[in-house]
Amino acid sequence: MSTAVSPSPVPVDGFSFVQESGGIQQYELDANGLQVLLYPIDAAPVTSVMITYHVGSRNERTGHTGATHMLEHLMFKGTERFHKEHGTSIFDVLQRVGAQVNASTWTDRTNYYEMLPREHVGMALDIEADRMRNARLAPDDVESERTVILNEFDRGQNDPTRRLFDAVWSAAYVAHPYHHPTIGWRSDIETMQPEDLRHFYDTFYWPNNATLSLIGSVDAEADLQAIAEHFGSIDAAPHDIPEVRTREPEQRGQRRVTVHQDGELGALLSSYKVPHGRTDAADAFDVLARILASGKGSRLYRRCTDQELTTDVFAMNFRMRDPSLFSLFAFLTPSSTHETVEAAIEEEIERIQQEGVTDDEVARAQRQLVAKEAYGRDGPYRIASQLNEAIAVGDWTLYTEYIDRIRAVTPQAVQQVAQEHLHATQNTIGWYVPDA
Repeated sequence: MSTAVSPSPVPVDGFSFVQESGGIQQYELDANGLQVLLYPIDAAPVTSVMITYHVGSRNERTGHTGATHMLEHLMFKGTERFHKEHGTSIFDVLQRVGAQVNASTWTDRTNYYEMLPREHVGMALDIEADRMRNARLAPDDVESERTVILNEFDRGQNDPTRRLFDAVWSAAYVAHPYHHPTIGWRSDIETMQPEDLRHFYDTFYWPNNATLSLIGSVDAEADLQAIAEHFGSIDAAPHDIPEVRTREPEQRGQRRVTVHQDGELGALLSSYKVPHGRTDAADAFDVLARILASGKGSRLYRRCTDQELTTDVFAMNFRMRDPSLFSLFAFLTPSSTHETVEAAIEEEIERIQQEGVTDDEVARAQRQLVAKEAYGRDGPYRIASQLNEAIAVGDWTLYTEYIDRIRAVTPQAVQQVAQEHLHATQNTIGWYVPDA
């Protein structure tokens, strides 16, 4: 596995040093507020260049859901400088030098990234700086991507698990934009106009709403100078970046949804409202997810899968910028019922609330999480992916501090979060019931 280097801050004109954590240095470009993270790693001579915009589906309003995801597609259609009409499409230019290129959208962020040989870092910076403010968003490009996205939407609707996930989140959130699927509602995708996307782009795609990360083969002084060259002439947003002001009202009772669709085996998704991802409670819920449903030694595997109630069961703690969901997902066997599996899950949760968890269970979960984190940090590309999620939650140092935070979780903390948050009044239950 690659090893990180802990360099000293580099004084470069035009940048202010902000902080250092775990070998990562944070700078701010004085001209426009762009945040820069530099993470030198003693590995191959390759660099991951990633720009994370602090905008996702949580920033969308009704009638324009899916705008972030559609823009993600359109950003690859390029600018006047980088466009297929000129033989300089973004994919062609970057792949010509051996780069891996992609992007992704989620609730709290959108990221664009390239992993490429060290000597071509300037090319990636040039492209990202250009499309930050110069995206074409041409009507014919919008129409071609609309078709692609509608096909993607339909594939998701054909997946019962995806539909169950969307149904539960939409029922769990009645006011907060986490209610909307990241891909958007179909009617919004169908009617989104170029001027709608231009307005969204002009609202959020600015240097002071972005974090630029360079990971791998990094020369701090040279890279900061290159960043200043490419991004320094871009103005900060001429307006305040809109905040998400809507807070989800307190849930005061269990909610239920049912999804009927062709299939053979049923499924169940049970989700509870939990605090946002920067809290100590989120660490405890990460551990609890492992105790409940990770491997043959976990409680729900023994309680449900060993007893032939489920073919599989797993837990997910969604660490997000705003209060989120702790979810338990179960795939039923042909002989079991939703009622039986739901009761078994509730019994295990109640047992933890009343009796707590053991030191051995917490230690096992911590070992699993630390190992998973270590495997996920093998190389610049994987590190970029993990760092991106910490940026999205609202504090990139969650990446550098995560292992220590997990090791600090106690059995008492796990029992406490279960007692405080895993109540029926905070629960949304979804059943997938296959049609014959």
